[in-house]
Amino acid sequence: MADRREYEGLLDDEEDDDEGVSPHLSPLCDPTHLLHRILVLVFMCFLGFGSYFCYDNPAALQTQVIQDMGLNTASFMQLYAWYSWPNVVLCFLGGFLLDRVFGIRLGTIIFSLFVLLGQIIFAAGALANHFWLMNLGRFVFGIGGESLAVAQNTYAVNWFKGKELNLVFGLQLSMARVGSTVNMNVIGWVYGRIEAMLGSTGHTTLGITLMIAASTCLFSLICALILGFLDRRAEKILKKEQGKTGEVIKLTDVKDFPVSLWLIFIVCVAYYVAIFPFIGLGQVFFIEKFAFTTVQARAINSIVYIISAPASPLLGFVVDRIGRNVLWVMLAVITTLLSHMMLAFTFWNPWIAMCLLGLSYSLLACALWPMVAFVVPEHQLGTAYGFMQSIQNLGLALMSMAAGSILDLKGYLFLEVFFIACLCLALLAVVLLYLYNSYKEGELNLSASERTSRMKPE
Repeated sequence: MADRREYEGLLDDEEDDDEGVSPHLSPLCDPTHLLHRILVLVFMCFLGFGSYFCYDNPAALQTQVIQDMGLNTASFMQLYAWYSWPNVVLCFLGGFLLDRVFGIRLGTIIFSLFVLLGQIIFAAGALANHFWLMNLGRFVFGIGGESLAVAQNTYAVNWFKGKELNLVFGLQLSMARVGSTVNMNVIGWVYGRIEAMLGSTGHTTLGITLMIAASTCLFSLICALILGFLDRRAEKILKKEQGKTGEVIKLTDVKDFPVSLWLIFIVCVAYYVAIFPFIGLGQVFFIEKFAFTTVQARAINSIVYIISAPASPLLGFVVDRIGRNVLWVMLAVITTLLSHMMLAFTFWNPWIAMCLLGLSYSLLACALWPMVAFVVPEHQLGTAYGFMQSIQNLGLALMSMAAGSILDLKGYLFLEVFFIACLCLALLAVVLLYLYNSYKEGELNLSASERTSRMKPE
């Protein structure tokens, strides 16, 4: 589940046409009024809550899933791999489906249904004690999850372009992290209550717990329906068109990608494979190495998301004001590398390393993803971001299975060395990106003032 700000090309659209709004509408019912847009923003933020809550259900229930389903770690990590597989392709198609096939409203509802259906199949697999069915559920869940994020960002641009868009993107990302955090700290407690009611652990207890988690996906589907109604109403009142992603996907553009973009892709894949698979396997790591209780392990494993919720919009503001994106990315990779080295080779309080990891993760997302817009023309943005997400999901799928196998065969120390090696590759790519950008006198490491002066017409 990676962070994206890929719709900047839409920000140049014309301002909303406010003509035709009845002066008798109350502020809460007036689509042009701030109060109404705040109401829309509430449903917009909760649109992805269920998806992010359920995405890390396996991580929060790592011990229970492995024990109740009789798995090894490699099989367990297939639950994350199967989520990523459909998005190797769908990252190219999500925007097209929203723009040309379904429309934003119907598309959002369909993707929300995929998320809900996938979680129900996932839970049913546990209830029936069929692991293949659980994998199928994660595959269906993945079909909806990433595309729902595209729809969420499209709604944001449609309602807030030229107004409070940067803040809205930050709030949506924060709410996503709240969903992940609540899952990490609540779903284990739910499992415990079901276990107490049934009097035993087992696949039935796990299935019921996961089915209860599906209620958050149902809640998000309700938000999608309400959003569709409000957007349709605003379209009629303001006489405007449905929002569109603005993506233009042309695979032939790949041959024209500059070297700097390929280096950004390498940083993206090498960095995120050291984050999400680690969180997926982190709970047992803290129990085994640091003798944490299950509750303590869940808490520290969720701290990355807890920190990211408030830090992402704040750090994004800082990066926007200062510029120097490459240096920020380099700082994020180095501090993440130090975090993993502390976790691997010391017995220092792991809260220090995990808090540093949370800040680094937030900083990288704010500095890395916007750089794509600085190295490719606007008409190639859709292709560039689609390709970036595609190889990110491919990397996560492959590395999730690799991480599970390494853990089964060699243990957590070798797994941490593997993550450190990935981060060293990311660091090498950042250094090469810095040198190449300096040689070409590119825009990636300009200060904010220098970047602004370049954009001004002569």
